[in-house]
Amino acid sequence: MRGLKRFSALLATSALILLLAGCANSQLDSKGPNIYTPGTYTASAIGYGGMVDVAVTVSGKKILEVKAVGKNETPGIGTKALDQLPPKIVKANGKVDGISGATLTSTAIFEAMDAALKKAKGEVPSTVSIAFKPGTYIGKAKGYNGEVSLKVTFTDKSISSISVDKSRETEHVGDSAFPILFKDIQDFTSTGVDSISGATFTSRAILLAVEDAAKQAGCDIAALRRGARPFVLTPGQKIVDTYDVVVIGAGGAGMAAAAQAAQNGATVLVIEKAVEMGGNTLVSGGSYQAVQPSMVWDPKDPEATTGIYEPTGAVVPKFKSDVGRLATLKTILGWSEKPFDGTIRDKAAIKTVDDYNLPTRGVHAEYLPTLLILKNQIREYLAYADKHFATGKKETDLTIFSTVELYVFQTYYAGLRLNINKDKWIVSDFALVDQICRQAYDIRPWLEAQGAIIDNAQRTLIGSVWQRINPVIGGVVDGVRYPSRWGAYFKVPENTILKANPKNKFIYRATAKELISKNGRVTGVKATLFDGTPIEITATKGVILATGGYGANIQMVIDTNEYWNPDHLKANIKTTNRNLASGDGLVMGKAVGGTLIGMGWTQLMPLGWVDNGNLAGGTGENVIYISPAGTPNAGKRYVDEAGERDVLCQGAFEFGSEGGQYVELSNPGIASAPGGLPSTLDAPGRVFVGTLDAVAAILKIDAAVLRKTITDYDAFIIGITNQTPTPGKTAYRGTIGTCDRDSKGNYIKESYRIENVRVRWMAPSTHHTMGGLKVDTNRRVINVHGRPIPGLYAAGEVTGGFFAGNRLGGNAITEIIVSGRIAGRSAATGN
Repeated sequence: MRGLKRFSALLATSALILLLAGCANSQLDSKGPNIYTPGTYTASAIGYGGMVDVAVTVSGKKILEVKAVGKNETPGIGTKALDQLPPKIVKANGKVDGISGATLTSTAIFEAMDAALKKAKGEVPSTVSIAFKPGTYIGKAKGYNGEVSLKVTFTDKSISSISVDKSRETEHVGDSAFPILFKDIQDFTSTGVDSISGATFTSRAILLAVEDAAKQAGCDIAALRRGARPFVLTPGQKIVDTYDVVVIGAGGAGMAAAAQAAQNGATVLVIEKAVEMGGNTLVSGGSYQAVQPSMVWDPKDPEATTGIYEPTGAVVPKFKSDVGRLATLKTILGWSEKPFDGTIRDKAAIKTVDDYNLPTRGVHAEYLPTLLILKNQIREYLAYADKHFATGKKETDLTIFSTVELYVFQTYYAGLRLNINKDKWIVSDFALVDQICRQAYDIRPWLEAQGAIIDNAQRTLIGSVWQRINPVIGGVVDGVRYPSRWGAYFKVPENTILKANPKNKFIYRATAKELISKNGRVTGVKATLFDGTPIEITATKGVILATGGYGANIQMVIDTNEYWNPDHLKANIKTTNRNLASGDGLVMGKAVGGTLIGMGWTQLMPLGWVDNGNLAGGTGENVIYISPAGTPNAGKRYVDEAGERDVLCQGAFEFGSEGGQYVELSNPGIASAPGGLPSTLDAPGRVFVGTLDAVAAILKIDAAVLRKTITDYDAFIIGITNQTPTPGKTAYRGTIGTCDRDSKGNYIKESYRIENVRVRWMAPSTHHTMGGLKVDTNRRVINVHGRPIPGLYAAGEVTGGFFAGNRLGGNAITEIIVSGRIAGRSAATGN
């Protein structure tokens, strides 16, 4: 509710406070002229999640009380500013420092407070009617991916039309807010409307852009925020229905679960709090890990350059190895087979993951059989490699080695981590890891049978540590082609769900509030539509929680943290997540007896744009990271860029500037263009492409230092030296400078030069939360007594146990689809 009604709670006690203050301060206020006219004054400003309303009660000279309300501000972050700033303002009798990590909410409180105090000083009228100078104006504001420009047309008293002039907001994420907010703003002639769940940044940009246009049209913004009439949404009649399976969340896990349940004959309802399906999967890297035997080295046909993809019989290419892969295989070959010894004799000596010296510590018993099989596989491959080296071949001439056992073992050791106190190890659940790694192969034929298009590739992305990444191209539904993740992970399974049974349905803009439990069994869900309409659904076979993690709930990340240095994990850290990732599924699951596992282990993403934390995307084999100006290591490398994500973030915090800010350098002609930006595009504050001297100037780093860093790195790659760069690197692909090749693909060393260099500015952001509800291999949620909760299943980031302390890049998509399918099948069949 907006307009005058929304201030009722703020004003409830203000009159009494003013009356009491009038007696207490009458003598004080009699000395010198008054600053304010005593009373309570209200104003509003746009915060992070929508409108923030502030009521300020003043005597003649003092601020007596401040109340701030913002129903859509982020719990634990924005709400902290709402709670903590008002008493601080009263104590200081004026503006104070904002709350760290809640900049937008703090700014909104200060803006609204200033507007209220201007009324108290008589500088502006308490109320002004809405009026515009008729015409069309262009309003602008910063959105999720850059500037949002809107074309707004006004009559003298209303907003007759709003349209997008220019925008780069994410399709099916941010742009979903446009039609809804345009209508609300026009219907109520107000920017005091609710923001759209899952599109917070874009919603804020829309409201501010309309206000920018309104200012040009001469409208009083305070009046526009109050609106021509109060913003009131009227709840409808309670929705009551029954389905076999109810899925909460329409991200990747929820869609896989719903599609599989529908294929198993169940009627399915999907409840999603955003405007469209997609969840965090739509803003993720989008590719998944899976071994494709037809595209990697085959001991039965070791010299093959092509393979047969069995589900279709198609001929596919074999992929070549990066430089450095053999060294990793040799490390695994030398891995101790003794029972894992987690003894820490000198805590001070453990500064990074490398200091764990995992290969000497042994292996957990459940992973030993996998390691033994893997070692035999590696021995066969090394014999193949040695045969080729004897004929003058290079590592990059070899077909890449990849097996399910390697996949399982790398998922294991990449997540094997020690807590910050260095007294507790966390290890992934073997049964869960083995299951997703082996069933990852089935993802492609399952999706393709429904219309998805998946590339023939075994690539990498940041933190994947091996060439196992399967990129999706899109999907085709009823002859219409949809691109990328939207097509493969959403339109394709949506089609499966809706065509399986006419009863199957999606309810959007609905927030699940509570699981219904009877006699220990989960039997349904209570939810609420955006307008307050209550929903109660009975699930005869099961409820599947697919609500995602809590990476956007920074306070929850901090409160549960067991891994990161508190000096690095602060309230002002940014996130790659949509605000949907708040942890509400954990709360619902725990309320019916579910137990949590692995909480406190959050993956930070090293590739977060420095300005807003959004996922920049990319890989580590073809780039280098350097410390920025003003640091002792300025202009020099500091980490293995092909390493695990937590290793990269720890390096950024240690060798970067405030908040772990660092600089990525790459060759714009070689590096891919992740993050939606062409490789040659300059994006101020994010990307710059130029000559070495131009790069040195913009980075404020000596060009000679940059040249040495780049040439020392490239010298090893092109074969000028056998000395590996410092620090070492587990895999290399391509140079930062430019070097021509001959007809056989060999570098022509004398042609080496440094031409244009691409710069990206980045810093760690919260990304994936490894902890969550404990599940078994049927994805049944386990209670505090170690038994499954009848009728309750879970899949995706809401669960824990899969990745321990760190997740391989690409494994999130693998897990959500494999687990989603298992949960859907289990719920539909009563397993």
